[in-house]
Amino acid sequence: MAIFKRRHLRKVLSGHKTQTRRTHKHTWKLGKTYSVRDKWFSKPQGHITITRKFKQRLGDINPQDAKKEGSNSLEEFKQEWEKIYGPESWNPDKIVICYEFKLTDAKPLRRGSFL
Repeated sequence: MAIFKRRHLRKVLSGHKTQTRRTHKHTWKLGKTYSVRDKWFSKPQGHITITRKFKQRLGDINPQDAKKEGSNSLEEFKQEWEKIYGPESWNPDKIVICYEFKLTDAKPLRRGSFL
C-alpha cells in the first residue's frame, strides 16, 4: 500500500506525479504494484508499479525531478516537503529514497471525478 496526502494523490491519479521521495525505513520493492490511497483504512483509488528505486541526497533533486514530483519548481517542491515533514525538515544532505512509478489504474469516484 502507498499512502499519499490527498493533494498528492490527485496528482498521482491524474499522471502528473510519477516520482516520490520518502524518509521511512519500510521500502517499496522494485517492480511491485501497490494500491494508492490517502488514508490507511480508505479504499484504494488506483495502483502504481515501482519502476525505479534509488537513494539520493535531498539537495540533489533537479528541476525535472521536481516536475515528476508534481511540483512546478524546486522551490515549490521544497515548500511541499516542509508541509509534510515540518518547517525545519529541509536538509540538503539528508539521504532519501526516491521511487519512480507508473500509474497502472485509477478508480474514478462519484460522478467520474477523482478525490
